[in-house]
Amino acid sequence: MKSDHVQIRNGKISEENVAYYREAGYLIAENLISKDEIAELRNETNQIFRGQRGEIEGLLPLSADMTDKDVLKKYVAIHFPHKISPVIHRYLSHPKDTAVLSKIISPNVKCMQSMLFVKGPGKSGQSWHQDEYFIPTRDCSLTGAWIAIDDATVDNGCLWIIPGSNKPSCILPRIENKDSNFADVDTIDVSSYRKEDIIPVEVKSGSVVFFNGYTLHSSLKNVTDDHFRIALVNHYMSAESMLPWDQDGKLPPTDDLRDIVMVTGQDPYAHKGLTDVNKPYLRPEILDIRK
Repeated sequence: MKSDHVQIRNGKISEENVAYYREAGYLIAENLISKDEIAELRNETNQIFRGQRGEIEGLLPLSADMTDKDVLKKYVAIHFPHKISPVIHRYLSHPKDTAVLSKIISPNVKCMQSMLFVKGPGKSGQSWHQDEYFIPTRDCSLTGAWIAIDDATVDNGCLWIIPGSNKPSCILPRIENKDSNFADVDTIDVSSYRKEDIIPVEVKSGSVVFFNGYTLHSSLKNVTDDHFRIALVNHYMSAESMLPWDQDGKLPPTDDLRDIVMVTGQDPYAHKGLTDVNKPYLRPEILDIRK
């Protein structure tokens, strides 16, 4: 990975950064989140999974002597934590994040989803996928902002990305998964790509990885004995586009899901009002959303 070409330095995005993102489908911002902010996010993660921010169906009972690590080892992720955590909600519109998003998406940006990953020792990774498969924006504006709360390394299950895989802007077919690194039942066949084109994205705590919704990415198993890979991942898109998302059949069909948070700019569809239909839920260790 030619880090000098893809990293945002000092939190200021350049035209070269924007051009790289358009071509490669991802971008790294070093130290975008401060150490104090990371400490706040880490503490909030512990409180959420301890049930201190509201009820989440499936949270297990705690014994008095359980450490934070003992608690987090029981889970892999929670979706929509911003629904119960004012702290997570605030980070949806972190000013340094939105400064980047307004350049690579649009001056008008909305957030549709947050996910808090707590991949502990021994936990499997997520198979090859495109976020656009799950969140149908179809305008190429879908962008993930992957905030590293822990250092992300190959050993503890960092992201792997195929630069340039965003360029066809089409949804690739999914096949049965037979790789034990992945917990999911299906994946995307990446055998047509050269091994040297499939790169690990190792980043330090406080860094943010931005990637396009069509960019192929995955993560491998955490093979460490005692290191977590905690990350907050928020998904954004152009506010000019509508969102026909039924949450994999959980919600009624819609041409524009209005359960969103505006993070910068103006909402062209403000006249529609907002809804509150998504609820926080625990991600299963084995993901199967096949229809």
